[in-house]
Amino acid sequence: MASGDDDLPLDEEQEHFRIINEKSVDDITLAFFYKPHTITLLTVSVIGLLYAAFTRNDSGPEDNLWHGFCCVVFFFLVISLLAFPNGPFTRPHPALWRIVFGLSVLYFHILVFFLFQNRQDVRKMIEWLYPDLKGVGLSEKEYAVNCSQIDVARIWSHLDLFAVAHFLGWTLKALLIRHYGILWTISVLWEFSEIVFCHLLPNFAECWWDSLILDVLICNGLGIWIGMEICKKLEMRNYHWESIKAINSTSGKIRRAVLQFTPASWTHVRWLDPNSSYMRIVAICIIIIFWQVVELNTFFLKHILEIQESHPLNLWRLFLISLISAPTISLISAPTIRQWYVYVTDVQCRRVGVQCWMFCAITLTEAILCCKLGLELFKQTSVIYLLLWLTIQIIGSGLCVYLCALYAKTWRWKTLHEGVYLTQAELDSEAKNGSYPNSPKRTIGNVNGQNLVSKTNDKDVKYNLRKREIQLTTGH
Repeated sequence: MASGDDDLPLDEEQEHFRIINEKSVDDITLAFFYKPHTITLLTVSVIGLLYAAFTRNDSGPEDNLWHGFCCVVFFFLVISLLAFPNGPFTRPHPALWRIVFGLSVLYFHILVFFLFQNRQDVRKMIEWLYPDLKGVGLSEKEYAVNCSQIDVARIWSHLDLFAVAHFLGWTLKALLIRHYGILWTISVLWEFSEIVFCHLLPNFAECWWDSLILDVLICNGLGIWIGMEICKKLEMRNYHWESIKAINSTSGKIRRAVLQFTPASWTHVRWLDPNSSYMRIVAICIIIIFWQVVELNTFFLKHILEIQESHPLNLWRLFLISLISAPTISLISAPTIRQWYVYVTDVQCRRVGVQCWMFCAITLTEAILCCKLGLELFKQTSVIYLLLWLTIQIIGSGLCVYLCALYAKTWRWKTLHEGVYLTQAELDSEAKNGSYPNSPKRTIGNVNGQNLVSKTNDKDVKYNLRKREIQLTTGH
């Protein structure tokens, strides 16, 4: 995706991939928490298994199935903790991200299993897991009612818990994407997605003022702006982490322990720059369209399986998807977007990370599951609507990303210095620090505690650009 030399040594390429796929902790302060403890884990797990197997009442078949299922999930996550890669993040602890990846693998296996069932059987399985869903149908709130009636009371009634979740979701998206153009493209294209599929999903039909003002401008726009402002604050901070052993006060130790749940560093993101190839534009369009598919999966799954929006099952899925990767975003989204960004922008990255691969597999499998279980629903539509949606997504994302690239090339990047394109803010910073234009070399990043210095080399502009961005493999 990122242009560069194709003749990189194999060992260097493998080492670079290892850094972004299984990042290690460089500055360990409490060694106890980073030692394997595999024998201890095995002993505790087996003792717990023996206790659960021989002390509980096994006379109820359904109760036996439930406890057996929970035990299988537990040991699968234990194996995930031991065997799966860390991913690109190490805060608060690499073990957390191994478990997150394990949850995503488990969720993917469940989706594959559901593909070979019919809708009624899938619904029965879900009711077995959540008995409160038995006999409960789907009741969705209608928004496109009396659109000509606009008053403060009605607008206020639309600012409910889901509006707050909408706002927080876009704030989180901004923290992950960190690009106004891409974020606004996703926001606007999602409104088109709602228009195209509103004949299938009634709650997609909205009044014009609800869609444009409450959704796009207030919830989306405010969330994007706040998220980007947080990113700016985090980019301006100097990250120097003191060992908790070196802190004398109790309050200081507690504060340092809490800060362990914050990023170790924060990387300035450059999705587009003057060296961007057309393939990078295509790669960014792909993530925009994938984001739309993930959002659509959310609404189609709950509609087809008749699950209320506020039910914990929906919330757990959104939380997991966010942890893995991107759109409704929760757990899998964070490492996915980081690995996709590295794959798109770093010339030494020749393959996507495993979290990114798993997120794509989950998204596509969910889409296939929606099509299979919702055949009766999709019979109510026409292929023309699907082609219309796909055309809007391709043209809209391509046009917006191209304009962002044109802006970056024409106005944002002011000059080429030492083989690296700089913005006006970076030029001002360089001049203030006295390293531009007279200094023959300049520190461009830090990897494993060592400063990276860029020297002038007009023959290899793209390599220097990659060197400047190499810190993305160590930051958040």
